Amino acid sequence: MSILVAVDLSPASAKVAEAAGRIAKLTGALVYILHVAEPEPDFVGYDAGPEVVRTQVANELRREHRSVQALAEKLRNDGLDATALLIRGPTVETTLKEADNLKAELIVVGTHGHGAVYDVLIGSYSAGIIRRSTLPVLVVPIRGN
Repeated sequence: MSILVAVDLSPASAKVAEAAGRIAKLTGALVYILHVAEPEPDFVGYDAGPEVVRTQVANELRREHRSVQALAEKLRNDGLDATALLIRGPTVETTLKEADNLKAELIVVGTHGHGAVYDVLIGSYSAGIIRRSTLPVLVVPIRGN
């Protein structure tokens, strides 16, 4: 069995990874910690910008990669088989595609519980996964993060 844990790297991500870790301990599942980073804009006229902007983006991706690695390392320290993944792309689509590629049997996501107005205006990553996934989805409620 394998579990795909989708994280946004907020402080809530550790709680989401811990919940997936508890399931993995019970089932012997492999755990994939996935963070989907923002894709590069692909509209006409987009220029990567000056070197300072490219450097800033590269530094941010390195920071995100270290954060995902730290979450996976914590699970490995608990005796689990955990792999960190950082992929750029549209969040919901990329997550579902990666779940398919990894032959995951469960997706674990967190929800900050912003409320209906926030979800309508901004959108909800968790809701998008729930609506479009053909796999079971475990939603870990996060309050106060």
